[in-house]
Amino acid sequence: MITSLKISNYALIEHLDISFEEGMTCITGETGAGKSILMGGLALVLGKRADLSALKDNQKKCVVEASFLVDKYNLEGFFEESGLDYEAETLLRREIIPSGKSRAFINDTPVTLDVLSRLSEVLIDVHSQLENQSLFRNEYQFLVLDALAGNQENLIKYKKDLSDYQNLQKEYRRLKALNQEAEKIQDYNQFLFDELAAANLVPDMLSPLEEEIDQLSHVESLQQYLSQSIQLIEEEQVGLLTQFSTLRSILNDASAQSKSIKVFQERINGLSIELKDVLEDIISKQETLESNPALLEKLTDQWDKIQSLFQKHQVDRIEDLIRVKDTLEKELEETQDLGQKISDLHIQIIQLEQSLEELAKQLHKNREESSPKLCEQMQEIISKMGMQNARFKVDLIPTDEFTLNGKEQIDFLFSANLGSDYRPIKKVASGGEMSRIMLSIKAILSHFKLLPSIVFDEIDTGVSGTISNEIGKIMFDMSLNMQVFTITHLPQVAAKGKQHFKVYKEIRGNTTVTKLKELNREERIKELAQMLSGEELTRTALDHARQLLN
Repeated sequence: MITSLKISNYALIEHLDISFEEGMTCITGETGAGKSILMGGLALVLGKRADLSALKDNQKKCVVEASFLVDKYNLEGFFEESGLDYEAETLLRREIIPSGKSRAFINDTPVTLDVLSRLSEVLIDVHSQLENQSLFRNEYQFLVLDALAGNQENLIKYKKDLSDYQNLQKEYRRLKALNQEAEKIQDYNQFLFDELAAANLVPDMLSPLEEEIDQLSHVESLQQYLSQSIQLIEEEQVGLLTQFSTLRSILNDASAQSKSIKVFQERINGLSIELKDVLEDIISKQETLESNPALLEKLTDQWDKIQSLFQKHQVDRIEDLIRVKDTLEKELEETQDLGQKISDLHIQIIQLEQSLEELAKQLHKNREESSPKLCEQMQEIISKMGMQNARFKVDLIPTDEFTLNGKEQIDFLFSANLGSDYRPIKKVASGGEMSRIMLSIKAILSHFKLLPSIVFDEIDTGVSGTISNEIGKIMFDMSLNMQVFTITHLPQVAAKGKQHFKVYKEIRGNTTVTKLKELNREERIKELAQMLSGEELTRTALDHARQLLN
């Protein structure tokens, strides 16, 4: 509920600071006194567009503040999502500075008008004949019927399942498209992977392969070189071993004469031993070295394939080819997994479809059972407002697709006179009829749903007498469950209020200002009497006013 409203420097308002109570509050005043100005100031703090011309003094800023008790509306999530501090009593503020710029705040934190508007929609509902269009909307008609049908829990489950269903369908379509693209290149990727796998790639394999190919390619010349080497070492007269033996004998004799020569003798002995080892290895190598054309062909083919793979994949290292192979293997595995994911998603979608079908059937059943009750209550209330022959009907129209509210659309049908056909309410109801219909609907809703504070802005225009008294009773009954404001010209309605404010103009020198005053009992009696009889306060009017208040 709204607990206070402050307005400064707006239109004809210099400064306004008022507090509101629970229940029904009435606002009265002569035509042109400034009730529309008051509503304009309220509209500003609710997020409506600002107008620089609304500043009373264009050298000062305009400020509108409204305080609301929000603890019953479960808005903690909204505050957290919007980055705002949650307070059980929340302050909304709007400022228009002389340059024309507008700023909005919630609990002193700057916010966008969108955030301000979304919050204010939950807190207060300003209703006039111009706002009757909401009754035409499917969403609002479902809201009304579902409140009576007790569909809230089913709707929460249905909308969650519908959101999951739509998200899964989106993901299913994405994976299907991805799978189609993958299937186009899967065979080629498989070929590339098989080709790389067949190459038996091992890190650092290229150098040994190249060496083995070189050796097999030159077996005959290598054997000749090794044979010459053996001969050079072993030849009897001039071979290296013979020469080393002679040298060793010479140094042996020399070392007998000088110990300093002995070190050379030892070194030559070591070289002689090493030379014998080299000779054995050369002989062994020569014995194992043999021509193998088949192996040479195989290794050469392996080499050529590797070079071809380098060129195909635009790399120049074995390690890079291994990485390409691993990537292809992963993509092939993902493609195989993709099919399973698509299959699993399809099963989940079918399960959600079944759940949605069942929930949609239950929603429809509850609505169908509650429609006569809604129509009966609307007819009962509206007949008290002078429309005794009005009849209502709810038309539930099946759809093939899941909508936000089930598998159906809704239309409120209306017949104003006996014998008239039922037609969509938006096509046959007049403005005055629409106001009374909307009032009856909100009166019904107030018993089933926590509604925001509601402002009825002269929706009782054009009615009088008994009907106006009934309208006042309906508003008062609503105020037992919620906070109700009514701006009215009818004394029968104004008398029902727990609080009564009067809007009036006051002239100060060359300036006219709009004021708002809360009336005490005696002031209310005078105000109601004036509304009954005009400026002249007759005893009869005063007595009638007292009767209305009692």
